[in-house]
Amino acid sequence: MRVALSTSGQDLDGPLDSRFGRAARFLVVDTETKAVEVVDNHCSLNAAQGAGIQAAETVARAEVQAVVTGHCGPKAFRVLSAAGIKVYLSTAATVRAALAELDAGRLSESTGADVQGHWA
Repeated sequence: MRVALSTSGQDLDGPLDSRFGRAARFLVVDTETKAVEVVDNHCSLNAAQGAGIQAAETVARAEVQAVVTGHCGPKAFRVLSAAGIKVYLSTAATVRAALAELDAGRLSESTGADVQGHWA
């Protein structure tokens, strides 16, 4: 499975960003091969509005099956759901710790947004 994790870092030891739409980048990890790629999110990071939607489209283009982040707003959640991407929320300090939680089955799939949209 390919998983996108929100971060401001460049590797697995980077912090898990609590913001999905405004995360600086995503680490895309293949849970089977352990391959890691960095996906930049600079367009969403500086967007006046629609950051969550743009970030969701970015991870969808990266062909992930799941996202792990701290929080996910309603518009981003709708785009991710429409793309068949599962959302998992974590309070882990690092990407590596969040990935370990996912691998251990300690994260539950979200059924909806956990924060309100800023432009609702």
